Amino acid sequence: MKNLSVLLISIFFFSCQQKENNKTAPDSLAPVVQKERKQENTQAGDTIVMNFKNKENVFLAESHLDSLNSKVYVQFKNEDLGKLNAQIILDAGKGNIRFNQIIFPDKTADGPFGMDLKIPLQQKGTHVLIIGHSLMADNPYYGNFKVQLDIKKE
Repeated sequence: MKNLSVLLISIFFFSCQQKENNKTAPDSLAPVVQKERKQENTQAGDTIVMNFKNKENVFLAESHLDSLNSKVYVQFKNEDLGKLNAQIILDAGKGNIRFNQIIFPDKTADGPFGMDLKIPLQQKGTHVLIIGHSLMADNPYYGNFKVQLDIKKE
């Protein structure tokens, strides 16, 4: 009986401490100012969707390759026929990284290319660039890089 009463008293005190509510009022009622959010093309997993152009009317995105994501897929939508000038820009200058393929809207493909790609775009729609290592060379590149796409209308 003595053990039961000690147990009940312990439970009672423990439950009373749990009911305490810690509501606090905000320190200030100043209006919330939202900063203008910069529109950027960002990598999510192994894919970059190019939605935003910069002031020079060029798609630009920062990306990275690692041992888990050995390929990066860059998607962009082309509304006009023209010429694509694409570049991979490395901080270190050179590395074993290239445009492996371009997949056109009709699901045909071309490639491989180097770190620079100049190709006519003869179809409207979503194109996909695949960036990765050259399997014919040693020392695959792991790290950060930038992708720049410039589409010139005909």
